[in-house]
Amino acid sequence: MNEASLARACVAEAVGTFLLVLFGTGSVAAAVLTGAQVGVWQVAAVWGFGVTLAIYATAAVSGAHLNPAVTLAVAVLRRESFPRSRILPYWGAQLAGAVLAGTAVLVTFSPFLDRFEAEHGIDRGAAGSEASAMVFGEYFPNPAMFGTGSEAEALISPLQAVGIEAFGTAILVFMIFALTEPRNGARPAWLAPFFIGFTVAVLISLFAPATQAGWNPARDLGPRLVAFAAGWGEIAIPGPQGGFWVYIAGPLVGGLVGGAAYDRLVRPGLTRGFDVSDELPRL
Repeated sequence: MNEASLARACVAEAVGTFLLVLFGTGSVAAAVLTGAQVGVWQVAAVWGFGVTLAIYATAAVSGAHLNPAVTLAVAVLRRESFPRSRILPYWGAQLAGAVLAGTAVLVTFSPFLDRFEAEHGIDRGAAGSEASAMVFGEYFPNPAMFGTGSEAEALISPLQAVGIEAFGTAILVFMIFALTEPRNGARPAWLAPFFIGFTVAVLISLFAPATQAGWNPARDLGPRLVAFAAGWGEIAIPGPQGGFWVYIAGPLVGGLVGGAAYDRLVRPGLTRGFDVSDELPRL
């Protein structure tokens, strides 16, 4: 890939991550601030479709990583197709797209944020304001379900949270590798973006009560930087219990584990292209 091609790929990564984070954090904002979505699954479904649309829009140009954890796993485990020299440019583009998306959500929902904080007596940047900051960054446990303060914090420690983030991201990257493996004839290739998005939705529905289900360092850090600048301060970074690192370290480690698990446990069995028709009854 020459410099011009890399630049185009980075633009695509920025655009795709912008779309992903816009749809995702927008759904959280609509749910928390207006009640537009009811329940975790509705938010998860919007997230999943956002991921799908972002992949369809940009995959032909950049591969649609849209996630630093995916980029790291691909660079380490698929070096023949993605050299490690592209890691930092991709990460920079992904973070830029996430910051722009967080800014768009802030501008769009600013009146609703002000009303929400006024109605709930929230002093932005003070203890307890993660109830509104969760529109941007992520917190453990989910403030919308368990509130804030010491009793909520006692439910999940930072180490438990980083383990959940690593576990969820491992499953996500495992499925991405499975759905994009050329020798996996059982995969519906043109529907791979949909099933990747559906994987995200399922994981969110399971683990959002615990950690808000990030699985993507750019998705969390970009909007979190916007929240920091918009007045949440230390509630955004470093966050309660200093926990913002959970959403960076967990996915980066988990992505490598999930990709390696696929390569060690499943990929060696793909000795030939499997076709689902092989298992269908002959009519």
